Amino acid sequence: MNQNSQIESNSVRWGLLSTANINQRIIPAIRQAPRGELVGVASRTAVRLAEYAAEWDIPRTFDSYEAMLADDDIDAVYIGLPNHLHAEWSIKAMRAGKHVLCEKPFALTVADVDDMTAVSQETGRVLAEAFMYRHHPQTKIALEWVQSGQLGDIVRVEAAFSFTMRNQDNIRLDPQKGGGSLWDVGVYPVSLAQAVMGGPPEVVWGQGWIGPSGVDESFAGQMGYSHGRVAQFSSALRTPWHTYAEIIGTAGRLTLTRPFVSLDQPARALTFHPAEGEPQEIDVPDEYLYLGEVQDMHAAILDGQEPYLSLSETRDHVRTVLVLYEAARTGQAVEL
Repeated sequence: MNQNSQIESNSVRWGLLSTANINQRIIPAIRQAPRGELVGVASRTAVRLAEYAAEWDIPRTFDSYEAMLADDDIDAVYIGLPNHLHAEWSIKAMRAGKHVLCEKPFALTVADVDDMTAVSQETGRVLAEAFMYRHHPQTKIALEWVQSGQLGDIVRVEAAFSFTMRNQDNIRLDPQKGGGSLWDVGVYPVSLAQAVMGGPPEVVWGQGWIGPSGVDESFAGQMGYSHGRVAQFSSALRTPWHTYAEIIGTAGRLTLTRPFVSLDQPARALTFHPAEGEPQEIDVPDEYLYLGEVQDMHAAILDGQEPYLSLSETRDHVRTVLVLYEAARTGQAVEL
């Protein structure tokens, strides 16, 4: 890819590496973003590929991932492949000259994260984890409140993300492909806790229920931080849909409605509950949940800005999840 010609055109030409369901969330974001253009989609299934491109009005199709990566008209790719393929195809894409927005979880081992990071540095390609909620105004405003001290000293973070997985053949229930509730939806509250607390925990506890699928179909965890601070979370693939987040400090607490999802429900809300007095609704701009991560990629690729979500923070996400799994497996608290 010719980086200079891309900058001169002031636009990023996107390709979708697979026809995964998550694409239906990222496609509107690419099309809403002023400096983005959706150029093509790749799939290994030719019949499905033609139908998919027609359904989503995508101009170009590629009958292999390699063909897309070899095309000079693609500047960046979105990788929504199964979890166990994220590292492999992110690395292949960067070595082919493409910038990469890789769906969460970024990778399944710390070694893979380190390899991906090294290739990004080696090739000069932008690489970022697609944690869309971190870019939304609701989350950014909440973190501004935390960092400004308006909540006092942070004492606890509580969060949950659960739903019922009815399709028992779904890859999220496949232990060979990085399945499990913690890898799928638990990573969101884990990420939020680390953002609020300023980094990874010092010690974790975890307990998961392994279903007939062989993966944790529910998980509950606690992360301990200095000065008695605690983050508690739960995730599940076997209970009714539920998500929330709450940040609790000595001067009050913030509640975030549906912080991690993009369902057709009322706009996200952010409420401050002071230690004394009435709750205060905080204005949250009504922005499409996935837009921010695409705009952040554009700023990194075209303007040279550092991605908002650093690769070191992403490494902490993966490391903490792995330690939580270890704690659940051993039944012991595990220090990081």
